[in-house]
Amino acid sequence: MSEPRPKTIATICARGGSKGLPRKNVLPFAGKPLIAHSIEQALACPLIDAVYVSTDDDEIASVALRHGAQVPYRRPAELASDAAPKIPAIEHLVAYLEQQGEAIGTVVDLQPTSPLRIQDDLISAIRLAGTADLIVTVTEPSHNPYYSLVETEPDGTLRVSKPATLVRRQDAPAVWGLNGSIYVWQRAALQQAALHGFWSVSIRPSVMPRRRSVDIDDAFDFECAEWLYRRQQGEQVSL
Repeated sequence: MSEPRPKTIATICARGGSKGLPRKNVLPFAGKPLIAHSIEQALACPLIDAVYVSTDDDEIASVALRHGAQVPYRRPAELASDAAPKIPAIEHLVAYLEQQGEAIGTVVDLQPTSPLRIQDDLISAIRLAGTADLIVTVTEPSHNPYYSLVETEPDGTLRVSKPATLVRRQDAPAVWGLNGSIYVWQRAALQQAALHGFWSVSIRPSVMPRRRSVDIDDAFDFECAEWLYRRQQGEQVSL
């Protein structure tokens, strides 16, 4: 009997605690809980075989199940604190699924606070899988560290974060900002990063426009993202 084909799964990590915007993962966003948008995007993607949510919170788990995700367990407390990094939580979930007999080759981690991604963003990132250990979505930042990002010196004066001999902003090298929306992990690389850190694996970018790169951290982000979402959906909105 042949070995089962390794699956491509989506993971969505959502803690119950949030300081910037309390309960943000289940707040109503354009008519449904915020996390539901990421779940439904993953379920609609033909390149994803199954969708799993990792959470420590009963309400989030209930919302996730209602919108079609699988929630195998409640995340352990040591992986759900403010100080707990995200990668070990993803590794914990994937290792659990493997113990249940699942064969997993690619892990597409979606940030639930990035509801503006579309299917093209997902498919573009997943199709790059295997060209590096990890594919991350990036966007062009509003400020370039070679030209306009500055840091404070001990004496209170400012200096450019990344010094270079530049006369015009247009001469600065192109840089990218990680937007946090999509991470496409090769299985072995996820395990490596859980042990040795994010930058211990090879990484390639998948570019998303700034208008779909809002990461909701506070009420202002939430309001901006909802306006952009409704605009993206073709609804009539006003500032």
